[in-house]
Amino acid sequence: MNTRREEYRRAALEKQIDENLRRVYEQDATQQIPDRFLQLLDKLREQE
Repeated sequence: MNTRREEYRRAALEKQIDENLRRVYEQDATQQIPDRFLQLLDKLREQE
């Protein structure tokens, strides 16, 4: 049971992080999220 709950919390946290990042970058519609930053996020997720 705890494993499922932990997975749900992790997914919710990742979703919140993604939404917050989009909000920050949407402030300037001409700017995209840098590839380097996305790669860093992928590496961090792989470590979990």
